[in-house]
Amino acid sequence: MTVLDLDRVVSTEHKVRAFIVEKMLYGADNGFQNGDSLLDASILDSTGVLELVAFLEEEFRVAIKDQDIKPENLDSVDLICAFLARKQSLTR
Repeated sequence: MTVLDLDRVVSTEHKVRAFIVEKMLYGADNGFQNGDSLLDASILDSTGVLELVAFLEEEFRVAIKDQDIKPENLDSVDLICAFLARKQSLTR
């Protein structure tokens, strides 16, 4: 992994986490870890998933299909970042 790749990962992680804190936790970071389940912690609900998908599509310029909207892709900051990396590698 190059320095630019590492910067992209950190930037992606920061943007995703900042969005979740701002929109789902109303600006109050509760200290959740990037690997924590957003669904189990009740941070993300069905409406929140839709908001998250819209944010990801706009911010990271990816198309997210209905079949991509599943916990394996969107249930934690770490999973979201890995999902985005896969989607972005497909568009290069």
